[in-house]
Amino acid sequence: MARRRWATTVAVLLVAVVVLDQVTKWWAWRHAPVARINHGGNPFVGDMIGSWFADPVTGAFLDLMDFVLLTMALVMLSRRAQPAIIWFSSALMIAGWSSNLLDRLGLHHVTAPGSYRGAVDFIHVGPYYFNVADFFIAGATLAFLVAAAHLGVSRSWSVTRPQRETV
Repeated sequence: MARRRWATTVAVLLVAVVVLDQVTKWWAWRHAPVARINHGGNPFVGDMIGSWFADPVTGAFLDLMDFVLLTMALVMLSRRAQPAIIWFSSALMIAGWSSNLLDRLGLHHVTAPGSYRGAVDFIHVGPYYFNVADFFIAGATLAFLVAAAHLGVSRSWSVTRPQRETV
């Protein structure tokens, strides 16, 4: 029963983040003067990998690989019992990636009619532009990494800690 409740919670988070991100992209394309289409690049992957995503052939292949990886992540997450922070951070990461992937797979025709394949970025931070999904990805990835490191250390500590002898 608990696993079903977690699965429902994850599904609700996935849908909520995707809807929030898509609604804000729809709004930004029509009302934000700085809105622009991001074809797949960002400051973390660099110009070369960004150009792979922008290319119609390699971009489609990479989008397919993204879809496979996201599906695998969801399947792996649902097969094992995980602490709540792992469930929530994973769900938020997957939701952010899924929303941006949906843009590249064609949803941009709804959120940003007349645009070329890509996600709408409209939140200006320094020299870069982001969207709501990007912040979910970044924040949830940080939470996931901290939680995973903590779990790894605590499990390692419980395995290596000597047991007290009782007399």
